[in-house]
Amino acid sequence: MHVQDTHWSAAPLASAGRTGGGRAAPLRVDAQRNLEHVLRAAREVFGELGYGAPMEDVARRARVGVGTVYRRFPSKDVLVRRIAEEETARLTEQARTALGQEDEPWSALSRFLRTSVASGAGRLLPPQVLRVGVAEEGGAPATDEARVPQQRSQAGAGELRLVDSGGEPGTAALLEVVGRLVERARAAGELRADVSVSDVLLVIATAAPSLPDAAQQAAASARLLDILLEGLRSRPA
Repeated sequence: MHVQDTHWSAAPLASAGRTGGGRAAPLRVDAQRNLEHVLRAAREVFGELGYGAPMEDVARRARVGVGTVYRRFPSKDVLVRRIAEEETARLTEQARTALGQEDEPWSALSRFLRTSVASGAGRLLPPQVLRVGVAEEGGAPATDEARVPQQRSQAGAGELRLVDSGGEPGTAALLEVVGRLVERARAAGELRADVSVSDVLLVIATAAPSLPDAAQQAAASARLLDILLEGLRSRPA
């Protein structure tokens, strides 16, 4: 997994094809096609190389000039934000589907993890969600912990902690619904008591490696997720 940090602007996302009055302006057929190519290429490039990949790589993969990319997305931050928000929304929907269609808590959590890993969305989570702080013994934690349901309020020495996402609405929704999956599995005694929301999101990111061969990638992801699920599950005393 390649997760590279990039500046994450707090400014509202600039939507491609918006008029000065804020209404969506219809794009010409060729412009719409270029936009779709750029978004598809960005998902592939950022999924393979992380959000630190240059815009030139995105343009090359989309087979358009870099100027075309910048006309739709005036800065790399805007493009990163667009891709991350779309992938966060997809993960949130997958979590809600698992909650609504699986009666058994462990089945719901494992279904969400398998679906999310198979989709590759874990490689495109927002940088804030994937950035973790480590609490050092005798020292202050690197950052404040995210205030989300089912997240431990105090991290132990050397323990990975979820970092506050800065109030992004899409991220907050994802944390809330994954928190419900975690709480249900924990209350049923099927999930280890020390597993948090951040652990689950790290599993999604870790179990989605980027390999050049699609078949190898699918097999590796499935194998790794099986091992990680065994580590998450509680065992009788």
